[in-house]
This record gives sequence, C-alpha cells and structure tokens, in this order.
Amino acid sequence: MNISLFTSKKYWIPGLAGLVVLILLATLPVYAPGYTVVMLTTVFMYIILTVSWTIFSGPTGYLSLASAAFFGAGIYAAAMIGGKLPLPMVIIIGGAVSFMLALLVGALTLRLKYTYFTIFTFGLVELLLYFMLWWEVNITGTTGRVVPSVDNTTAYYAIIIVFVITILIAYLIKRSKYGLALQSIGADEEAAAHRGINVTMVKIITFAISAFFMGAVGAIMASRWTYIDPNVAFNPLISFMPVLMAIFGGMGQLYGPVIGAAFFTLLREFLTSTLAKYEIGELYMLIFGIVLVVSIKYLPTGVVGLIQKWRKRLSAPKQVPVGK
Repeated sequence: MNISLFTSKKYWIPGLAGLVVLILLATLPVYAPGYTVVMLTTVFMYIILTVSWTIFSGPTGYLSLASAAFFGAGIYAAAMIGGKLPLPMVIIIGGAVSFMLALLVGALTLRLKYTYFTIFTFGLVELLLYFMLWWEVNITGTTGRVVPSVDNTTAYYAIIIVFVITILIAYLIKRSKYGLALQSIGADEEAAAHRGINVTMVKIITFAISAFFMGAVGAIMASRWTYIDPNVAFNPLISFMPVLMAIFGGMGQLYGPVIGAAFFTLLREFLTSTLAKYEIGELYMLIFGIVLVVSIKYLPTGVVGLIQKWRKRLSAPKQVPVGK
C-alpha cells in the first residue's frame, strides 16, 4: 500500500477540514437556535438536489429537468407510508421509488438526444403534477395529505446523513472508471460507444442513482413539512434551482455545486425576508435571473473556475526581470 497517499497534504488536509466541519454540523443543534437548524436543513436539501443533479448531468451534458419529479415521488412515498415505518425506512423507500421511476424514464428517454431529453424530463414533472391533482380530486377525494411529522432536529440529522452519503457516492463515481465513461459520453457519445462503453446502460444507471438521493431528501422534507399536495411536491422550481445552482458554483469540482446551492439558498432566504417587508417578496426570482445571466457572461466555469484561476496566478512563478 502506498503510505504517501495518506500522508500527502493533498488528501489529509481536506480530510481533516471535512472532519472538523462534520463535527460542527453534528453538534450544531446543541448550541444553535432553532431557526438556524431549520434554515440549514433547507440549505442541505438544495445541496443534495444540486449534487445529485450534477452526478448525471455534469459529465454527460444531458440537461435533466426531472428533479421535481423524483423529489415529489419521494414526498408522496413518505406521505403514504409515514407513521407506519421508522424514518430511516421511509427515507430508503422514498429514494427507491424515485430510483425505479428514473430507471423507467431513463429506459424510455435516454436514447433521445440532448434537447429532446430535456423537453421530455420537464414534461414528466408536469405530467406527474396534473396526474396527482386528478388522482386526489377524483379517486381519493382529497386536496392534499398530512404527513406524520418529525421534529426539526431529527430531520436535520437525517438530511446530514443523506448529504454525507450523496457526497461520498458522487466522489466515488467521479474517481472511478464509471465516471470516466460518463465523461467520455459527454465528450463524444458515438466515440464512447465505439470504444465498447454501453452508453445507454451507463446513462440509465447514473440517472437512477442521482434520482435516489432526490427521492430520499424529498421523503425527509415531507416529514418536516407535515402537509403536502401536488403543487408542493412537484413544484417546477425544484427542477430549475439545481441547474442554476450548479451553473453558478461550477461543475468542474465536487465543491462547486455545494457552493452554488448554499449561496443561492441563503440569498433566497435573505431576499424573501427582506423584500417581504415591502410586499414584493417574489422579486427574488428576478434577482436570481440577473445573477444567472451575469454568471454565464463573466463566470462561464462558475465559482470553481474562478478559484482555479486564482490558484494558478498565486502558484505561477514570478517573472524576474533580466538586467541589462
């Protein structure tokens, strides 16, 4: 075994920093006010959604707008079985339902090329939204569902565990031959197929893995929101926010989507609370749009690209003027 792998600063410094952050997050409910715990739960919800979206769409270049469909599937799974099973089982089943849905959708759509795939995935969200509205009005005779709730601290710890697993899986996929196959598909799909990569199968499995975590976090949030309906579960905004967050943060490194999701979630919280005083709370979406346009114009590789550019400038050897 190569011991230098573990003694290299490249590995143990980020590992130590990550361990410190995890300890702080694990102990946060002990000393932080309840509002902070609730806010961070929402932050981690969007981080999980964004990282999950990046697992598939980042390397392949396929723009999926199905996040709300998988998130909503997890929410409705929790609504139907919540209270009958312990929370960990509810989370796993919520993720499994989304995983199976993504397998089916992927088998049907991932033979389509980029634009057609994007249109279909967004149509899936609308299809599920209106189907569930019809189902509840005509079959169950309800307008929503009450979900057995858990306290904010329990939801926070559950979402932290899912966050850690999501980051770990995303890292392992990125560093594996499987991740290399995904990058090959994104670079040139036909060339990847000629090299022996089962392009369709790789895309379907990755798509389903990313959906699992979206469904799992949906199940957690359903248990915290206590009341859900189709408009809450399949809110189209959930499909667009991870895309915006990933573009802003950058997809070159794993921490890019994390930065983007945390920044926009906190910005949304600040803007909605500030603008609500003037009864113009919905204007935050306009500000989001402006930030996105500016990011695409001046930060095409996101915050990650900017950080990497600064690192190169700092590490570049200084030019010593040659004397005459």
